Amino acid sequence: MHYWLGSLCKINDIDNKRKLYFPNNSVAISDNIKIIDDQGNNIPDKSWMLYLLELFNIQNHPIELNLICQFDNKNYFEAIFLGKNRYRFREIFPVIGHSYQRVILINKNNHRIDYILKDKTTDKIEIFYYHLNGFDFNYKMLNQFTGIEWWNKIGSFPYPIRYQVEFSQIMFGYEDKQDNESITFVPHNSLIPNKDDFGREYPILFQEVKIRDGCISYIVKNGSCKKGIKYNC
Repeated sequence: MHYWLGSLCKINDIDNKRKLYFPNNSVAISDNIKIIDDQGNNIPDKSWMLYLLELFNIQNHPIELNLICQFDNKNYFEAIFLGKNRYRFREIFPVIGHSYQRVILINKNNHRIDYILKDKTTDKIEIFYYHLNGFDFNYKMLNQFTGIEWWNKIGSFPYPIRYQVEFSQIMFGYEDKQDNESITFVPHNSLIPNKDDFGREYPILFQEVKIRDGCISYIVKNGSCKKGIKYNC
């Protein structure tokens, strides 16, 4: 079974009477994740879970740069397009106590998607370019998702998470009007709960949801809840 729980990231612009929208002129999304603690491996056989940074275009094509944990303790970062693994990062690995910046850039000029991963603890950067030549892809963006996804290959239940993680610096980016090679990032300030149609309760807690350094941040722990994060909406 396939489960997910989290939130859609939005702008709540009350002053301009534009409430709860995702800018479709955006070309990038970004977040930081910090691995705080290892909660133990409770992932069922042949199964895995994901800490998501996910973008959808107006065709609803998913584009993801995820931290993935598996039943066999092979944990890694992966670039995903249309639900298929396209690249496993080879130089940067998940380490307890390290913080990582994840960026997905929709590079229309070069007909590609740039997946950028930086270990902020070591300053190492690794980039994967996925080329879209010949692919029917609309470069207008529709939604951004933050949260957790479970794949359970032997049972019908979501299971306890592997890592306690802090999500922060949740942002979208658009091209600078004076320099189309430069991206300006803007924080989201609203989260709308979003989940699959199957789970009634999930072994997870979203805590310490707040604005920090101008951006939304939250911590994912083991626990129990029934829906994703609702913030400023």
